[in-house]
Amino acid sequence: MGLKHKLHTLKEKYKGKKMAPAFNALHTFLYLPNFTTQGGTHVKAADDLKRTMNVVIMALVPCLIFGIFNAGFQHYAAVDAAQGILTEPSLFGNFFTMDNFILGAWKIIPLVAISYGVGLGVEFLFAIIKGHEVEEGYLVTGMLVPLIVPVDIPLWMLAVAVIFGVVIGKEVFGGTGMNILNPALTIRAFLFFAYPTWMSGDKVWVHGAVDRAKELQAGANLDAISGETILGAYAQGQSVVYDYWDMFWGFIPGSVGETSKVLIIVGALLLIFTKIGSWRIIISTLIGALVMGLIFNGVVSAGWIDDTSKFYGLMDVPFWQHLIIGSILFGAVYMATDPVTASQTNKGKWIYGFLIGFISILIRVFNPAYPEGVFLAILLMNVFAPTIDHYVVQGNIKRRMKRLKVKTA
Repeated sequence: MGLKHKLHTLKEKYKGKKMAPAFNALHTFLYLPNFTTQGGTHVKAADDLKRTMNVVIMALVPCLIFGIFNAGFQHYAAVDAAQGILTEPSLFGNFFTMDNFILGAWKIIPLVAISYGVGLGVEFLFAIIKGHEVEEGYLVTGMLVPLIVPVDIPLWMLAVAVIFGVVIGKEVFGGTGMNILNPALTIRAFLFFAYPTWMSGDKVWVHGAVDRAKELQAGANLDAISGETILGAYAQGQSVVYDYWDMFWGFIPGSVGETSKVLIIVGALLLIFTKIGSWRIIISTLIGALVMGLIFNGVVSAGWIDDTSKFYGLMDVPFWQHLIIGSILFGAVYMATDPVTASQTNKGKWIYGFLIGFISILIRVFNPAYPEGVFLAILLMNVFAPTIDHYVVQGNIKRRMKRLKVKTA
């Protein structure tokens, strides 16, 4: 009660002053608000923005913990591979070890700290300057950002990208609930276009791969320590050394949170069960990806393209395998379902999600230099989501007008 009383005292002391939003945000973050709406026009419900954000974070935490262990495992596996030792992952053997956890935490926890520290700092600054309350929307963005970047991304680059994403992606539109672009994907887009060598290539997904490659240039097996992702290997026509179960469980290089498909599915079930994530968007996104994959498989089967083409590798991937490589599943569950930037109508959600999956695989295949188009597809459809909803609503109005004319005739 002592801390709560002190915070309440500070709130009263700075009430109506510039620093009031900062104290109000801290008090609301730690405790429930002191008041609730009483008017009859308000819909009473047990959930609020903070509870909603907390559920999404709960769905992301397993991916974060797995990513910490996987960062350590991929590092040590790459070191062994450079010495000619093949390390087979084992859930109850060499994966969940203290060495993997310590190295992974040493690389990933700073990413989380920078994401939250810089992002919330910008949120507080804008709240104080503009005199509005600090919204809880960045709680999820701050967790998403470390999960969608390479493990070795320099912290200063991440800090610059977070500032850009929060200011340009959200605050210029009015803050949480007003933005038209997903802030986390805006941050990733900034990193991709401003620092492309740190977001693509074959040495950015495993900690220390660049340094070890420099040290072992003379006669070393650089492919063994490159940390190439499956998408990158397919795009370059290389053989893939991971089996389907490795891809499904997540024992593969990649962004911190995207690798474990089973944990992403668990998170999806939690979001759907709590009615926070739209099952229509998730399913339609996966359907769109499968349809585009089937089209490319058909093109290869028909002989319209052969193995001499630079697009052949990813075109020839079995259509269903697109769901367990890359970040299409992570994007469908945690990014495309953002209630602020996604379509709002039920029919619009099906169209919106389908186009995200369809375009994601299209970009994945035709952009071999960076064979992952999920974030670009989602950002593109964020822009078109209001248009989709507009035509869905107009279509409903026209059908109702036709029914009205028939009844009055």
